[in-house]
Amino acid sequence: MVEKTENAGLWPSLYDPFRAFGSRLADWLSPATEASGGKDAYAINMELPGVSEDDIELTVDDGVVTVRGEKKTETEKKGDTWYFSERQYGAFRRSFRLPADADAGKVSAEMKDGVLKITVPKLAKAQTETARKVTIAKG
Repeated sequence: MVEKTENAGLWPSLYDPFRAFGSRLADWLSPATEASGGKDAYAINMELPGVSEDDIELTVDDGVVTVRGEKKTETEKKGDTWYFSERQYGAFRRSFRLPADADAGKVSAEMKDGVLKITVPKLAKAQTETARKVTIAKG
């Protein structure tokens, strides 16, 4: 009985290197991203060199901005006595929860020089205030 317990304790250590493999692979395929906030808007900049706008889907749902896409790279070179061909494919997805003062209805995006620039305007101050005094009517 003791022997089974000891052997069972060995198996998890064999799988340890593979446990986080999926998340590491997803991180490797995920494009480099920078998110920041300014006075009037939030900005999300995502590096997507070689990715076409047609291969990117940008959605806003329930206060979350999600960018989905696929990196497709194909290289083919020929010489008199040689031929080189390389293909790389990989899907990616990144999601960002918007702050309470973000105007999700006015999200815009622009792709320039391999960088996707997402702009999320902030709501006007009057719309973001949550505390207010309520007058109680006398009945």
